[in-house]
Amino acid sequence: MSFAIKSSAFSNGSEIPRKYTCAGENVSPALSWSEVPPEPRALALIADDPDAPAGIWTHWVMWNIPANATSLSEGVAPSQESLPNGARQGKNDFGRIGYGGPCPPPGRPHRYIFRLYALASMLDVKSGAARSELESVMKPHVVAQAEWMGLFKR
Repeated sequence: MSFAIKSSAFSNGSEIPRKYTCAGENVSPALSWSEVPPEPRALALIADDPDAPAGIWTHWVMWNIPANATSLSEGVAPSQESLPNGARQGKNDFGRIGYGGPCPPPGRPHRYIFRLYALASMLDVKSGAARSELESVMKPHVVAQAEWMGLFKR
């Protein structure tokens, strides 16, 4: 096996239930992962919509997830910059801290990709940071990446 992420809320490549979108409760889905390489000191998560009309739309950024963690529960603390396990959340493209569910314009389905990164070190990035800042700091520290994709349309 290799480093992998999944969600119990929807199968890879299938429709994301409304509960996890702006058309429902807008809570983050449960995520779990396995086969984390032995060297990482932390994990980071980025969820985005590459099909957004204005370009890639970021729905969630989180970093400094403990390397020994194996999951995130459903409904991770919305708007909370720092979590009890030391993980930090940043701003999504809705301008809010934490998870912002799929909310595409009416029409064809959009893809929503949850990427989990195994990092060789903890990141010195302040809570509330934007994706661009996180990516620039974490890039040289990525040792592995896994992804899970769901679809949603309105």
